[in-house]
Amino acid sequence: MKALSQKRRHPLAALALLVMGLMLTGGLYAVVTTMNEAKADTTTFTAQQVEEGEKLFIANCATCHGMGASGSDAGPSLAGVGAAAVDFQVGTGRMPMQMQGPQAREKPKQFDTEQTRELAAYVATLGDGPAMPAEEFIDGGGDAAVGGELFRVNCAMCHNAAAAGGALTRGKFAPPLAGVSNSHMYSAMVTGPQNMPVFNDANISPEGKRDIITFLNTIENQGSPGGAKLGSLGPVSEGLFLWTAVLGVVIGFTIWLTSRTS
Repeated sequence: MKALSQKRRHPLAALALLVMGLMLTGGLYAVVTTMNEAKADTTTFTAQQVEEGEKLFIANCATCHGMGASGSDAGPSLAGVGAAAVDFQVGTGRMPMQMQGPQAREKPKQFDTEQTRELAAYVATLGDGPAMPAEEFIDGGGDAAVGGELFRVNCAMCHNAAAAGGALTRGKFAPPLAGVSNSHMYSAMVTGPQNMPVFNDANISPEGKRDIITFLNTIENQGSPGGAKLGSLGPVSEGLFLWTAVLGVVIGFTIWLTSRTS
């Protein structure tokens, strides 16, 4: 009995149980994440759209991304980036890039809405990836209060608490979010363009993304009830403005006094 008890308490048994527990936890997490992403994937494309999208890709994108979007020295592979990446990058004019730089800048769109969907249809066939958002999550009908909290926790450190944008390192920047369509905001969250992290459904649920979009719509529509925005940079710009104004008044008053005494 004593020998049997020692075998049961062997340290390798505890290690084996720990490894099995970690594998089981990781497997369950992967299954749940996949189910959540599959639930949001409601976009379907026709064979005609895929065919037309491939033609557009070969004519306009293959120079950098390679034939079959396998990547090259000038551009990464697009396998697995999903239709949502095309919706954001091409839909905002960032792709095709106008010139190489720290990050792709927004510019007038080269393709119309239908052509963008065709490109998205082709890229979606290259591998599983985030789909274009479902209409129910980009209708702007979420909870703005909850969205504001999520935005401040996850986004404000780069985009500014008022979504006015901000500078990053090495010449990169987080753009202002005013004027960005709801679809592009959702697509950016699930694909993580440029330096932006990816917020998949395990990080922020589709409902949470809807709330964030509603919050951004709200602050854009309400304008600046407190007066001039001053760049929406908060107390720094406001304090600088006040200091400059007061200093100007003091200098002007000093000049007026010296002119009278002379």
